[in-house]
Amino acid sequence: MNTPRTRRHRRWWVAALGLVVAALIGALLPAQSSGVTPRTQSQTPGQTPGQAQSGTTSAAGARSAAAEPASMLGGDPREDSIYFVMTARFYDGDSSNNRGGSQHERSGNAEYDDPMFRGDFQGLADKLDYIKGLGFSAVWITPVVLNRSDYDFHGYHGYDFYEVDPRLESDGTSYQELIDTAHEKGLKIYQDVVYNHSSRWGARGLYEPTVFGVQDEQWDWFYDTPEEGRDYDPLEEDENGLPYNGDVWSHEEPADNECPNWGEPTDHTSPEGYRIYNCQWPNPTTGLFPANYYHQCWIGNWEGEDSRSCWLHDDLADFNTEDAEVQEYLIDAYNRFIDMGVDGFRVDTAVHIPRIIWTRHFLPAIEARLVEKYGEEKAQDFYVFGEVAAFVNDKWNRGSVNHSAQFFTWQPRQEYSADDAEAVLEEYEHENGIGTAGQPTSDNAFLDGNSYHQPDRSRFSGMNIIDMRMHMNFGSAQNAFHNGRDSDDSTNDATYNTVYVDSHDYGPNKSEERYAEGTDAWAENMALMWTFRGIPTLYYGSEIEFQAGQRIDCGPTCPLATTGRAYYGDHLEGELTVSDYSRVESASGPIAETLQQPLVQHLQRLNEIRRAVPALQKGQYSLEGIEGEMAFKRRYTDAETDSFALVTITHGASFTGIPDGTYTDAVSGERVEVTDGTLSVAAPGKGNLAVYVLDTDLTEAPGQVGSAGPYLH
Repeated sequence: MNTPRTRRHRRWWVAALGLVVAALIGALLPAQSSGVTPRTQSQTPGQTPGQAQSGTTSAAGARSAAAEPASMLGGDPREDSIYFVMTARFYDGDSSNNRGGSQHERSGNAEYDDPMFRGDFQGLADKLDYIKGLGFSAVWITPVVLNRSDYDFHGYHGYDFYEVDPRLESDGTSYQELIDTAHEKGLKIYQDVVYNHSSRWGARGLYEPTVFGVQDEQWDWFYDTPEEGRDYDPLEEDENGLPYNGDVWSHEEPADNECPNWGEPTDHTSPEGYRIYNCQWPNPTTGLFPANYYHQCWIGNWEGEDSRSCWLHDDLADFNTEDAEVQEYLIDAYNRFIDMGVDGFRVDTAVHIPRIIWTRHFLPAIEARLVEKYGEEKAQDFYVFGEVAAFVNDKWNRGSVNHSAQFFTWQPRQEYSADDAEAVLEEYEHENGIGTAGQPTSDNAFLDGNSYHQPDRSRFSGMNIIDMRMHMNFGSAQNAFHNGRDSDDSTNDATYNTVYVDSHDYGPNKSEERYAEGTDAWAENMALMWTFRGIPTLYYGSEIEFQAGQRIDCGPTCPLATTGRAYYGDHLEGELTVSDYSRVESASGPIAETLQQPLVQHLQRLNEIRRAVPALQKGQYSLEGIEGEMAFKRRYTDAETDSFALVTITHGASFTGIPDGTYTDAVSGERVEVTDGTLSVAAPGKGNLAVYVLDTDLTEAPGQVGSAGPYLH
């Protein structure tokens, strides 16, 4: 019987209590295995009683809008530019699924009438034309699976990896329907996925810990009475924003419990003075999680072996990804989204899973499903890009190859033990022993003189990377250009790197604030990202310098409205008509004002120019024979295309040893005849650039692309 819960009182410190208990109990107890029922071998992963059918994942591209539902659009991912949205913070298309959660008051969100779950798939679908009008052809969205924690709007606290979070879906706009709508508009959907961890409450269908609880005079307010057959449902909140939790606790010790001193009082109390008990809160060292499913320690050294085998945070229960059943659970879960037609995966916390587990299991499983669904050729169009976080200004992450982004783009160089747990240690020690000087190198991103050459991707791991070197150096475009490219020779193919200035986590130099160096600096950064190697990516709102200088994330300790994860929808109200990428025919209301901002117009034209010049999308590059602060040449050649471009950003440049012929600047339309292999270009000005494109036998220069704007003229 689903009767409403009653509480005498709920305090703002509910979330903080978890941290207190976890820390105290973790210090008191040794690591052991756990005591909850895992799924049986015959049970299909995730098929729990009463589980809702999830929606799906999307696929689309800068090409045809006629793709069938549940089929990715395909095409080389380097032809796209990516717009990154936190779905719950982008646009509210259906207020009925808004939820503030237990931290609504404590965080200050209530003062702003700003529930953490506010944006949704309906809102994103409603505003896809805005994204297309900016010129983007791919959308990266935060994780979609059912989450469970006190503050989980971001999606990284996965609880049921087989169910889409209902706080994102609406009647008429399931995840699948979002994907289909994106397809119709020629937009791809890249889904953020998490293989490294689940929520602190485990992963439904794999393992869920049972904690000690007691409905005494102190704790009755906290615990729901268990009800047979009732499951967690985040849409069902009580008056304090808390969903049902009667499924996670027991007063009686479970028969298979391995958490010592079950229910015995400790010497510690909560902030309200309530007695804290052993086994009252899940964490890695209490024995509440079995070692075969979850790792059993806290991270100590972020560049050490334990960074792959210990918990990052008490809300991130670290999967034992060396275990075959864990691998099966995750592979089967994400195969479902491939089947729904997603165009790619952004892989969260990729560095915290050993490379050999990626190359033995997860990446081959992705490829196998894609080949089964699409065939070998189209399967290559699926874009996997991993977050191998290295927040340092080093080519190699503090000298540790195992924790450096480029390392993850390569296949292992030798065979290791068939036992995964042994193999991960063998590879770690072997590669550390070899060190940075012995790592493989690649010329896949570099021209041979003025000539494009066929890249050798035979040792590619299957995972591309977020360009941490560029990201960390994007305090200015000059820093990013001169320092960020030093990893290109040790990356399998840097032309596939995902390149951004800031994100939902950090700004350049591991700044905790959204980029705030000014409009001119943003324009210059964009000019570099949209013409240099890699796939340009923009965090939502950066096109109007949204929340510039604001702290990106402070959890529930401050209102979301004051952070870099603020709600963007107020800037998107109104109507617009879009005829093509970068082409807005009409707009009214606040969205019209948004579209008039200088960086918006800059982006629209950059996207037009990049789309018109294949060398800027897929070309190799070189600085040979070039003098200039930010100048380079790029070329891409295949059976039907030969695109060659000379680029200089902000500053003047001279190019020598280039092919003779007719060059046309895609920005100004100026035509130049080169007869002696040299071309000099005057300084275009801050944020402006010149892109001189050569007429070749296969590919004629496009001429001037677009019209003059605030920076490109």
